[in-house]
Amino acid sequence: MALTYKNAGVDVQKIKKSQSAIGRIIASTHRMQKVKSGFGHYAGLVEIHGGKLLATHTDGVGTKVMIANLMRKYDTIGIDCVAMNVNDIICIGAKPVSFVDYIAANKNNESVFVEIAKGLASGARKSDVPIVGGETAIMPDLFEEKKFAFDLAGMVAGLVDRNRLVLGNKIAGGDAVIGIASTGIHSNGYTLARKALLRKYSVFDRVKGVGRIGDALLTPTEIYVRPVLEMLSKCQIHGLANITGGSFTKLLRLKKTGFVLDQMPEPPKIMQLIESQGVKEEEMYKTFNMGVGFCVITHKSQTDRIISICKKHGLKSQQIGHITSKTGVYVKSRKLA
Repeated sequence: MALTYKNAGVDVQKIKKSQSAIGRIIASTHRMQKVKSGFGHYAGLVEIHGGKLLATHTDGVGTKVMIANLMRKYDTIGIDCVAMNVNDIICIGAKPVSFVDYIAANKNNESVFVEIAKGLASGARKSDVPIVGGETAIMPDLFEEKKFAFDLAGMVAGLVDRNRLVLGNKIAGGDAVIGIASTGIHSNGYTLARKALLRKYSVFDRVKGVGRIGDALLTPTEIYVRPVLEMLSKCQIHGLANITGGSFTKLLRLKKTGFVLDQMPEPPKIMQLIESQGVKEEEMYKTFNMGVGFCVITHKSQTDRIISICKKHGLKSQQIGHITSKTGVYVKSRKLA
């Protein structure tokens, strides 16, 4: 039987059903403030004053923390925590202005917490956002692990002018989809990645083209804040998408239209290795970023300018597809969603 995210323990369709149920409940709170965008997009938006909107988002690192524990290497996982938040909030055009973190652990371990903090600070510096607070909770009864175990999450706040919002409504047929390179798996799909790889390999095993598996799995998530904010100030941007959970199927949250991704780059070696362990190609493109960590949708006349901005910031990018009127996300002629 082919290995899927579902039989690895994560049923995306059931999760979406749970999210919808939660969304219906939290939507009842929106009348308390002037909510511009609530549940369902990359960030929530509340009107504050003078045409300004407050954007907020929260996210965690998922089971990537388990790889950090196996490797006993904690100085980069904080980068992932910051990245997972700031990369989402810029998708609606907001500039991150503050960040707070939350560490939950089964026991106090000062040296580990210091290493995590180093990563958080590194990610914050790259995002130009201050860390203004946080919480460290020691909960020995919550984790079944006898050895040290922890979870890491964060929350980011940002600001955006009403007239500079990017919600995807301007996406039109013929627009180009620009893909900006990822650094690897980033921070999603690790339940499937672990099940695929660790039943055969150790995190300390080396594989040709991949290197030490644990190092490849711990490669920090790329942070796209600076190049994307520059694009927003200099280019016509119709849509922005951080490719995380749900991978390319997430493009449909921008607009119910057609995303044809027919010029995808070669996937990173670590993803090729995961696929070789019994994960079908279609499942790979539904779960992992496959080398594209962020998408920019724009008029085709803006393509060269956007690629140039990425190059200036040391990021590889290319046109990976285009917009059509046929609703759905298509990769290699196969409909993903």
